Amino acid sequence: MPSAHHPDLRRRTFLRLCAGVATVLPLSVLAGCSGSARDSKTIRVAYQQFGSGTLMEDWITRTSTAYSAEHPDMTIELVPIVAAENDYFTKNELLMSSPQTSPDLVYEDTFILLSDVGAGYLQPIDEFATTWEHWDDVADASKEAVTAEDGKIYAIPTHTDTRGIWYQMDVFEEAGLDREWQPTSWDDILETARTIKQKLPDVAPLHIFSGVAQGEKASMQGFEMLLYGTDSRLYNEDTQKWVLGSQGFLDSLGFLKTIFEEELTLPLARNLDPNVGESIYTSLLPDQKLGMVVDGNWNSSNWGEGGPRPWPEWPEHIAVTRMPTKDGQGSGWTTLAGGWSWTIPKHATDPKASFDFITALCTTENSVTRAIEDNHITVRADVAEVEEYKTYSPLAEFFTGLLEEAHYRPAMPAYPEVSSAIQEAMEAVMTFSSTPEQAATEYDRAIRDIVGPENTEEEQR
Repeated sequence: MPSAHHPDLRRRTFLRLCAGVATVLPLSVLAGCSGSARDSKTIRVAYQQFGSGTLMEDWITRTSTAYSAEHPDMTIELVPIVAAENDYFTKNELLMSSPQTSPDLVYEDTFILLSDVGAGYLQPIDEFATTWEHWDDVADASKEAVTAEDGKIYAIPTHTDTRGIWYQMDVFEEAGLDREWQPTSWDDILETARTIKQKLPDVAPLHIFSGVAQGEKASMQGFEMLLYGTDSRLYNEDTQKWVLGSQGFLDSLGFLKTIFEEELTLPLARNLDPNVGESIYTSLLPDQKLGMVVDGNWNSSNWGEGGPRPWPEWPEHIAVTRMPTKDGQGSGWTTLAGGWSWTIPKHATDPKASFDFITALCTTENSVTRAIEDNHITVRADVAEVEEYKTYSPLAEFFTGLLEEAHYRPAMPAYPEVSSAIQEAMEAVMTFSSTPEQAATEYDRAIRDIVGPENTEEEQR
């Protein structure tokens, strides 16, 4: 802390790391971390800490250094939350619920945003956002994703993402398959997985995130990558009703039943491990123990310098291909797009200071660096024009190109609960406690309870 012996310390921003949030209840931890009443000169920044990676911490740390030049009396306090997907959202909400523990800035997945707005955890930021120099650079779809039903803006989007099938070319070659692969249907994926299982019994052919432990990864990277490859949808935008009794929902559960029944995936215990995602990229794919995984554009950051498993040769061994629609209908392929954002909680001590730090985090230069470090797809026109961004990854053009066919999760406050119901349906099938038909029926019942029968409709076949 500043002292008479070190007067220069008063002239720079402090960066503190509030440790222990991952393992102790946040209410007690954060109170102990600050050690006193809330300080309006301290900006607490809450974010998800992914395993052993430090990219988020690096981003915030280098930003605080530049920020200190203009705000010498401010303190930036890091609040890393090491937790599985669902636990991260729960712990964030617990922190935001009290003025004594609330962060001043929170990194939020856009899928949870409107739910947190509805719960009263967040405050609108229109007065700041609309005068920010880069607001007009943000893509319209991303602006809509952070605008609530009241028409107010609640977050600044940082990036978007798309999804495909990552596959291990060496595994394919050893199984007698072509290193250049583009499946044209779900059947193609299954036949490829069966070939890998037959030829390489020690290799798990396919991973699709499934079940409650995987949280939103299961819903978005898993189930919805299947569902949106059918003719069915979760929500009817025209009628503004949630769709029940859909054939696509049943078919998607049927696909999961097949891969678990035929043991075309990792063992059930691994699928139920909330940390399985980290092991996929730090060991299973690099060590040729997995054939393919349906996942998003950001994952090669695991293999970059400073990542959990540095692997500069990965482009020679790993490829990505588009996720086909069920029978090759429509354009022949599909993807889901999402993204993350910075939000200001209702109990932030100084919203203007919080937004000032957002603008520091999201300068053009910082956004380019962040995109390159974490394999992001930008939502900003100014970033997209930077040559360094255009050429930063051998997969940047591929994943950016998927946006033209991208589907988005229903931007409704009820979606997080709907997502939980999806995960439960998946888990019922993957553990063989329900048939796909039974799980789909239970899902329909759950959705009626969540949104009300008047806000649902049966699929028209």
